[in-house]
Amino acid sequence: MLKKLNKPGKRISNKAEIQNISKEGVWVWLNDQEFFLPFTEFPWFLKATIAQIYDIECFHGHHLHWPSLDVDVDVATLKHLDAYPLKFV
Repeated sequence: MLKKLNKPGKRISNKAEIQNISKEGVWVWLNDQEFFLPFTEFPWFLKATIAQIYDIECFHGHHLHWPSLDVDVDVATLKHLDAYPLKFV
């Protein structure tokens, strides 16, 4: 049996939302921050359908997952693209 907590913890949103898709890339809104995923760095989205791009999940407030594309991206990567060079081979 689970015991109810006396004090609720800090609410953290784990909802990621696609804000825009353009010919240059995808904008994602997460935890009051907007991130741009350029197609040059994230080529998996370039030929994806709109439905596949909008099929986004967020785990633990920092792990983005697109199940229909089998793509995973950590928010640390988005904050520091230069430190995590992604190369599509």
